[in-house]
Amino acid sequence: MESVKKMRILGLDYGSVTVGVAVSDALLVTAQPVEVIKRKSETKLRQTLARIDELIASYEVQKIVLGYPKNMNNTLGERVQRTEEFREKLEKRTGLEVVMWDERLSTVSAVEVLKEGNVRRENRKNYVDKIAASFILQGYLDSLRFEK
Repeated sequence: MESVKKMRILGLDYGSVTVGVAVSDALLVTAQPVEVIKRKSETKLRQTLARIDELIASYEVQKIVLGYPKNMNNTLGERVQRTEEFREKLEKRTGLEVVMWDERLSTVSAVEVLKEGNVRRENRKNYVDKIAASFILQGYLDSLRFEK
């Protein structure tokens, strides 16, 4: 019987003071929301990167998918440069490949899911970033199946 190669991919939704985190299952079929990493300001990344390192080790992650914040008209806005700088830091620190994935509407979709789930408005901020990360990662995972 042929053994199935198993790996996990980490999905990240990088924001100005939060990073939503999701992880794939070992067969790369589904993405599950994990947590939201919060920091005091946009430039304070040391603890954020340390927590991502811990998650990579814990889940045995072999690749990272990072949300790419394009504008709706497909242009690159101000967040893109900060996200690309974060990508460079991730690659340097983890040694893993970091794939940029279009994140348009991921947060909007996450908010809609929370509304449909009757999550109160004041509680949505606790979940929206990790759900957005799972949508980003799920989009990437779905694309892998279509490539075959």
